[in-house]
Amino acid sequence: MEQSRRTKALARHRELLDIERALWTHGLVVAGIDEVGAGPLAGPVVAACVVLDPNQVDELVGVDDSKQLSEKQRNQFAGLIKGVATAAALGEASVEEIDEINIRVASLLAMERALNAVLSINVSPDHLLVDARAVPNTQICQSEIVRGDSRSLSIAAASVVAKVERDRYMVELSKKYPGYGFEKHKGYGTKEHLKALEQLGPCPAHRQSYAPVRHAAGLHCPESSP
Repeated sequence: MEQSRRTKALARHRELLDIERALWTHGLVVAGIDEVGAGPLAGPVVAACVVLDPNQVDELVGVDDSKQLSEKQRNQFAGLIKGVATAAALGEASVEEIDEINIRVASLLAMERALNAVLSINVSPDHLLVDARAVPNTQICQSEIVRGDSRSLSIAAASVVAKVERDRYMVELSKKYPGYGFEKHKGYGTKEHLKALEQLGPCPAHRQSYAPVRHAAGLHCPESSP
């Protein structure tokens, strides 16, 4: 049984490297970029840019789309990815930016910042693999890959690093704003979170432009004087 799982994991690993190997064959430095946190009602959107070392990728057997991994697996793999990657950097857009420019633009901004963080440490990718969209304000060649976090190891690795960082941040927010359950649902609109919103009203970590947050804010607005 153990051998069977290992065989499947290796096959999946090879599958996730098909796109990268085609680019590495031409001597290109490849970066994977992904963001997490577009859906939650609270907290920032976080992106990661990861440049994998072709000579170290065999250390990453088992890495996959962050949504397919347990929290324990994500935490283990995030450290491993950062340990063997040529570069791994983060970018984020704040709650205030999300409310001001909308979540789609904020997500692109977070990805742009993650890429710029890699460039700032003198690692220069030749080609970007991006989950479903294009990073703005760059002349680097890029491929927009639909469901990229399940098709490219570089994007999957970026999704894991970004997810672990954002989850860690939400746990810290739960200490600053107790009662909402951020440490459990990480800001997503669960029944527990929506109930807490109705009872407590929004806190500064909530995205005021999101409908459930606006609704909860309305419930807690004092009635206008006649």
